[in-house]
Amino acid sequence: MAIISTADELFDSDVYVDLAQTLRLPLHLKCEGFNFAGSVKLRAATSMIASAERLGLIDEHATIVESSSGNLGVALSVVAAARSLRFVCVTDPKCNPSTVKLMRALGSEVVVADRPDADGSYLSARKALVRELCARNSGYVWLNQYENPANWLAHYENTAPLIAKQFPGLDVLFIGTGTGGTLTGCARWFRDNRPGVRIIAVDTVGSVNFGMAPGPRHLPGLGASEPMPLVAEARPDEIVRVHERDTVRMCRRLARHGFLMGGSTGTVVSGAARWLEQHATGSPALTSVAISADMGDRYIETVYDDAWVRSTYGDLDKEQEESNG
Repeated sequence: MAIISTADELFDSDVYVDLAQTLRLPLHLKCEGFNFAGSVKLRAATSMIASAERLGLIDEHATIVESSSGNLGVALSVVAAARSLRFVCVTDPKCNPSTVKLMRALGSEVVVADRPDADGSYLSARKALVRELCARNSGYVWLNQYENPANWLAHYENTAPLIAKQFPGLDVLFIGTGTGGTLTGCARWFRDNRPGVRIIAVDTVGSVNFGMAPGPRHLPGLGASEPMPLVAEARPDEIVRVHERDTVRMCRRLARHGFLMGGSTGTVVSGAARWLEQHATGSPALTSVAISADMGDRYIETVYDDAWVRSTYGDLDKEQEESNG
């Protein structure tokens, strides 16, 4: 039984979904969405705020400010509320509407950077607005998730060793790539402690992570429109890229079995499925785990909305039929 006093103390990390029955995949899905922030980002948020407090960067008079497309903003909102801190989230129009409402419900201020960058993304615009806010307000402190070592240390110290404990015979770990915090923390821990485990980074097509060309992306979470400093430290064994169309298909396939998962999870599972189909055909069977960043309730108006999917990606059912035919 878990008894907590504040909302940022709960890290429910013991739930794994065995996808052998659902998808006929030798894959266990580590569900990180069962906490009060609803995502794996609660680990990074708690770690970065605790680090800033230890370094004397923030106190009860400070205002935390951060750029986020969604989940980290909610996680920081939870930690800030639990610790009676002020938080301003700088987000953009791609942020799910329900996520914006969640942050405001938790007492955070939400500022939207609505001028896209030259490539149609908003990351540079968000960071520029954060810098502007900090310049105008002496009490504002930017945690800078993109370069903050406390981001990846949260996963080096917690996420990775917990997976290793539950799966002592682990062969392969699949991790989605956004800022690189989860990937880098887990990759570095396994390199230091269990170097035989293969680390597979899963990224979305259109992301510039790992030196690839930019392209349009519509779902928040994975991917980046400019190189992420933390990703350079990850050095995964392999990289798998997934089209957002396949992300949506996988999310909906899982939902038909009662598992309503987030877009990042659909991407990671889709990439893992493709990799396992190519590499897990022999004997003995591989022991593999994929990290599920969040659940699907925040994607009801996007991934799970038929009209949004058709307007964004076209008729996926017809496209699937044509590719199968």
